Amino acid sequence: MTVAMTVALREIVDALDAELRTRDVPDYVGAVNGLQLANSGTVRRVAAAVDFSRAAAEETARAGGGGGASLLVVHHGMFWGGAQPIVGPAYERLRVLVAHDVAVYASHLPLDLHPTLGNNALLARELGLVPNGGFARYKTIDVGVSGDADVPTAALAERAAAFAARWGGSVRHTPIAPARVTRRWGICTGAGASTDTLREAAERALDTIVVGEGPHHTAVEAAERDVVVIYAGHYATETLGVRALGAWLEERFALPWTFVGEPTGL
Repeated sequence: MTVAMTVALREIVDALDAELRTRDVPDYVGAVNGLQLANSGTVRRVAAAVDFSRAAAEETARAGGGGGASLLVVHHGMFWGGAQPIVGPAYERLRVLVAHDVAVYASHLPLDLHPTLGNNALLARELGLVPNGGFARYKTIDVGVSGDADVPTAALAERAAAFAARWGGSVRHTPIAPARVTRRWGICTGAGASTDTLREAAERALDTIVVGEGPHHTAVEAAERDVVVIYAGHYATETLGVRALGAWLEERFALPWTFVGEPTGL
């Protein structure tokens, strides 16, 4: 009988913390980046998901068709909604993890901004864009990326739509004039459209920004600032980083990994 390889959880966590600069990157209080739930101390398989949920926990426990995965890596972690009683759905999520000895590691902004594994750099690559600067300033960091281009904006929106469709999503965008060309662009995945990012786009002379989602008022404000916003889907734009982390862990530790896809439709 073949015995599956195992790696110490602590060794994996230390490697992730170092690669992602987990302790150095500022983030929202609810992110709680890093190891969020320990297990008995070893990992035999990794699962990666965008969101921490009961469905993700259950799929992790079944991953690989056998003993399941023993580490779940997520972008939106266990404490995203803030402190809450461990009852109802919160209890069920935790019960599944503990019963199957699954650890949880979360990485939000540290993963968003990573230069090779990050959501923003990888989305730029998917869209055929090459970053040469930052975008979406948060405290001391640029979460997103920006760059120069010479591409019809409608064609860029079509590329985004093709990407989003692979993950069960769809693209919306503010009006695009037929002859409009994108010269300066910015990307901020997830909830990237806001008054702050639109103001920053104007300051950086960006004419097009690609985001995951944003409130209605951002479309109104974008028109006033002569910026096209392409809303490519919160979920779709944040599948990239966790999948890259899964592949990175496989290469680094020879651990098999599985992507747990749970599209939200947003």
